[in-house]
Amino acid sequence: MTAPLDVLVVGAGPTGLALATQLRAYGTPFRVVDRSPDRARESRAPAIQPRTLEMLSAFGVADDLVGRGNAAVGLHLHLPRRVLRVPLFDVGCDDTPYPFLLFLPQSETEATLTAHLAARDVTVERGTELLSAETGGEHVTCRLRHRDGTEETVRARYVVGCDGAHSTVRSQAGIGFEGYAYPQTFLLADLEADGLEPGAAHTYMTAAGLLLFFPLGSPATWRMIAMHPPGAPGDKVSLALLQRIADDWTPDRLSLRDPAWMTSFRIHNRGATHYRRGPFFLAGDAAHIHSPAGGQGMNTGVQDALNLGWKLAHVCRGAAPEDLLGTYEAERAPVGHSVRRLTDRAFTAGTSSHPALRLARTWFAPHVAPLLLRATGARARLFRTVSELGIHYRRGPASVTGPLRPRRGPRAGDRLPDTPSGLQRRVTGPGYHMLLTGPAHLWPDDPRLGERHGLLSVHRLGTRSPWPGVHHALVRPDGYLGYVARGTDLTGLRAYLHRWLPTP
Repeated sequence: MTAPLDVLVVGAGPTGLALATQLRAYGTPFRVVDRSPDRARESRAPAIQPRTLEMLSAFGVADDLVGRGNAAVGLHLHLPRRVLRVPLFDVGCDDTPYPFLLFLPQSETEATLTAHLAARDVTVERGTELLSAETGGEHVTCRLRHRDGTEETVRARYVVGCDGAHSTVRSQAGIGFEGYAYPQTFLLADLEADGLEPGAAHTYMTAAGLLLFFPLGSPATWRMIAMHPPGAPGDKVSLALLQRIADDWTPDRLSLRDPAWMTSFRIHNRGATHYRRGPFFLAGDAAHIHSPAGGQGMNTGVQDALNLGWKLAHVCRGAAPEDLLGTYEAERAPVGHSVRRLTDRAFTAGTSSHPALRLARTWFAPHVAPLLLRATGARARLFRTVSELGIHYRRGPASVTGPLRPRRGPRAGDRLPDTPSGLQRRVTGPGYHMLLTGPAHLWPDDPRLGERHGLLSVHRLGTRSPWPGVHHALVRPDGYLGYVARGTDLTGLRAYLHRWLPTP
């Protein structure tokens, strides 16, 4: 039996690969396994949100993803009798270095993360399946089966299930997965579509439901998603059926051809009853599944992983108390619940056969949508939500505001905005980052915070900061503010560090 691991990551989709990337940055002993013999070759999740790119930029991955993807994409909303051309993230995203929705096939996202890990001597063990995981003592005893049929027993301090909707880790941990399936069947294909204006995502809103085309580039130019039309036989997907939908549901003369792959699927809305049970953790689709409306699924999973990874790393190296791991569910379960609720409402509005909603899609939307889209405030709030820049942990146990509350600027639990431009890149790297703002003479050269396992850096921002005047703040390793206060008294910040990053 090999030496015990700190973490066994089960599942090597984007969520598992992101978790592995963060663990590797800390030098945490781990392995990442996946029962599939190869990474995804299909496009699957086709878009990366700004907040996900911000978080991945800490590892030097975001620029590689942007280089592979398409960031210059707008939305063409095809309504009865009119087409609205909607710029994406033109408002509400002025505090991020990534003010765009990056269209990139999931296969390319996985390839980028896998290459990043390989360059750092991390091998993703594909074709390796978790058979069982039993708790006992200080470690979980995990039985693995490799692609050649041989079995291996591995001991790990923690096991993280990034293994999808049918998660083995969730089953072994005895965690429930509650929710429901939608009645509709959907068709999906990556193909060529002559007649679509390039450089945009196209949404056709009809009485029958939604028809979507997303620009991919690889393995085909377009991703098509449509509801299975009533009366069509079975769930079998064919190019002829897809062409029939395009003919019946759009006023445009679209010609579909050369499908790279086609499939049918059902959509569920389900969530884990807990994100943690003892040494077991869940992230991504193992914790929550929902409709693809708004492109939230993969992004929420990656952000689950990057919330959890540094916490595991700090606890495993003895730099943080075990209590830190309890903040994972407290922070991410409300996010998962909110995403499920948001996508359910959007999905129901776009697909329901209820007469009122069908009327809304064909009559109400063409009249009201233009007015809403011209209202920059409403559009900014929408983009702030969809981009996931608005996610915060203000009510979380690891978010503390000092005795002198900032009058303006981001609050404890908010993400650190990129204002002034370049601030986020300045504070990347493992560990916490302490920010001191205001005139330099107000701050001592050495704040005397003590040795913190090499996980604390100090930055003097001067007068160019997200807050006016004199403030001090602590940025967590995931880019969220753990502590914020006005003035120069560091007593509260020292207490925060004593709680979550005590001296050796």
